[in-house]
Amino acid sequence: MSLRHYIFLKDVLKLALTAFGGPQAHIAMMLSLMVDKRRYLTEKELIELNALCQILPGPTSTQTLTAIGFRVGGPNLAYLTLLVWITPTAILMTIAGIAMAYLHRNNIPLSFMRFIQPMAVGFVAFAAYKISFKVVETKIGVILMVLAAIISYFFKSPWVFPILLISGASVTALRFKSHPQEQNKKIKIEWSNFILFIAVLITAAILGGTTRLLPIRLFENFYRNGSLIFGGGQVLIPFMYTEFVQFKGYLTSKEFLSGFALSQAIPGPTFIFCTYIGTLAMRGYGIWGQLLGAFVATVGIFLPGTFLIFFIIRFWDELKKYRIIKASLEGINAVSSGMVCAAAILLYHPIENSLLNFSIVVITFSLLLWTKTPPYILILFGLVAGIFIK
Repeated sequence: MSLRHYIFLKDVLKLALTAFGGPQAHIAMMLSLMVDKRRYLTEKELIELNALCQILPGPTSTQTLTAIGFRVGGPNLAYLTLLVWITPTAILMTIAGIAMAYLHRNNIPLSFMRFIQPMAVGFVAFAAYKISFKVVETKIGVILMVLAAIISYFFKSPWVFPILLISGASVTALRFKSHPQEQNKKIKIEWSNFILFIAVLITAAILGGTTRLLPIRLFENFYRNGSLIFGGGQVLIPFMYTEFVQFKGYLTSKEFLSGFALSQAIPGPTFIFCTYIGTLAMRGYGIWGQLLGAFVATVGIFLPGTFLIFFIIRFWDELKKYRIIKASLEGINAVSSGMVCAAAILLYHPIENSLLNFSIVVITFSLLLWTKTPPYILILFGLVAGIFIK
C-alpha cells in the first residue's frame, strides 16, 4: 500500500470514531473530510456514489465509504476500509450485548434504562417522519406507504417485508415511461461478486434450514436481512424487531429498545445494532458464544451490501440511465417508509402506556425535529436521569 492509502485509512478511522447521527450526518462528514480536505473524489462523485448506495439493499454509509475506498485503491483498500469503519463500533456494541446479558442473568433490574426505551420509540418515530417527507412525493407513493404500514403492522412474519418491497417496486416500475429516456446504455458486467452474493445467500439458506447450529442460522438470518433492507439503518428496525423479538424471542422488547437507543449514542454505522442482537441471541453459550454471535451477526449483515457495491460500482454510470430502475426506487422508498411508521407504533406497545412514557416519546421527537441536539446527548441524559431519578 502507498502512503496515500494509509492516510485514507486513518481518515476512515477518524470517521468511525466521530461520525454520530446516522447516514445523513455521515455523508456530510464524508463531504468535509473526503472531498473538501483530502480531495479523494469530487463532490459530484460522492453524491452519485451515495445515490447508488441508496438504491441498493444494505447499509448506505458503509457502502458509500467502501465504494470510495474502491475508487481510491481498488478492492483490497475497499475491504480494509470496511474493517476499519465497522470494527470500533462493533466492539462497543458487543460489550453492550454482553453487559445486557450479564444484567439479565443476575436478575439486575433495568430500571436505569426506563427512560431510554420510550426515547428509542421517539428516535424511530422521527426517522419515519424524515423518511416519509423526503422520499414519498406522489399519490401512488402515499398509497403504498399507508398500505405497507397497515400490512406490516398486522402481519408479523419476517417474509412480509421482502414481499412488500418487491410489490412496491413492481407497482412503480410500471410507471417507468414518466421518467426521461437516456441514450448510450452500453453495460459491461463482471459477474463474480454477484455470483458470490447469490451463492452465499443460497448456501446460507440451505444450511440455515437444515442445521440445528444457532450460529449458522443466525448468519443466514442476518445475511438474508442484509440482502433485503433498503433505506438505511432506520428500515432495519422493523425487520429486526419482528424476526428476533416477536417471531423468535431471542431478546425481549426492553433489551431491543435499550440496545437500539445505545446504538444511537455511539459513532459509526447504524447497522452495527445487529452486532448487539447477535451477542444476546447467543447468551446461552457463554462469553465465547456471545463473541461468536457478535461476529456472525456483523459479517452476515454487512457482507451482502459489500458484494453488491463491488458488483454494481463498475457499471453504475450506465445502469442509472434505465428508466425502470429509477421508477422502481419510488416504490421501494414508499414501502420502506411505511414499514418504519408501523415500527414506531409496534415498538411502543410493550412499554407501559403512561403519561410519562408518552411524553418522553413526544419530547424526544420534538427535540430531534426542532433542535440540533445530537442523539448521543439525549441518550446520555436519559441514562443519567434513569440512575438518579427514583
